[in-house]
Amino acid sequence: MTILATAWGSTGDRRRHAGFAIALTMAILVAASGQASAQAPYPSRPIRLIVPYPPGAGTDFTAREIGQQYSKVLGQPVVIDNRPGAAAIIGHALAAKSPPDGYTLLLGTTGGLVSGPALVGSRIPYDPLKDFTTIGLATYVPYALAVTASLPANNVKELIDLARASPRKLNVASPGVGTPNHLGAAQLMTLTGIELVHVPYKGGSLAVTDLIAGNVQILVTGLLQLLPHHRAGRLRILGVGHQQRLKAYPDIPAIAETVPGYYNTGWWGIVAPAGTPKEIVERLNAIMNKALAAPETIQRFEQNGLEVATTTPQGFHDMIVADLQMWKKLIKDAKISVDVLP
Repeated sequence: MTILATAWGSTGDRRRHAGFAIALTMAILVAASGQASAQAPYPSRPIRLIVPYPPGAGTDFTAREIGQQYSKVLGQPVVIDNRPGAAAIIGHALAAKSPPDGYTLLLGTTGGLVSGPALVGSRIPYDPLKDFTTIGLATYVPYALAVTASLPANNVKELIDLARASPRKLNVASPGVGTPNHLGAAQLMTLTGIELVHVPYKGGSLAVTDLIAGNVQILVTGLLQLLPHHRAGRLRILGVGHQQRLKAYPDIPAIAETVPGYYNTGWWGIVAPAGTPKEIVERLNAIMNKALAAPETIQRFEQNGLEVATTTPQGFHDMIVADLQMWKKLIKDAKISVDVLP
């Protein structure tokens, strides 16, 4: 018994050894489980794609097109999370504060990343350059310049001549102060020297209705929203803010053909919270760029008044930097104040 006691110890010792062995085994299993989870291939669960506008708009179409491609390649659902409000600021702020693990993405917009921050400055609840990791540009969103059907202006030059002959007699509507639409009208005035009276609306639909009724004479808004009314003769589209004519609508002139240097094209792209791993960013960029290069995808975008555009992650970042500087200068030159926000 003495020999056995020396080899195995007392009954209490054996129990303590057994308890230690169980605890050690559990610790090893937990550590192994954590390591396996950390090494699980991305993605291992659904991805959320925040859209900072309501369902049904062009932003929703774009997000769903890209989300379907991600889901198809990655084998996980991509859940569209519409978070409208405050000119896209609410959705952008939510994404900026999300974990940078690749499971929260955002459809970044001109309003949320460029024109809004350029106008509001430090009052915006995120930094458009520091709080996001860019994945890639997806599409250009051309804004169009339209006039009410009764206005005697059939092209941009005639509109400019008419405005010069009657300073501050023509009204130009937009979906709100500081929107890319408003800034597009301000840019037209700055480059041509004409004087228009800006009439801000709380959204684009009522502005279009008032343009058709002749309550305002000019409007800058999304091309897709105007096309049905243009074709029906209820209003006239004079030009688009893109640098050249759109491939899908070559009959609509670029405003820059008459006003050199004019540029008012929005864009949408995919971004993620700052700190998202580089390998995830590069993978998502490659999937999106390949999908957007497909002819059938390009056709669907064009049918919705959009033009496919792709970049590298760095290229998208550089574009945001350049546009932010451009809008800041335009806002300063046009003397647009945040104090007049509705």
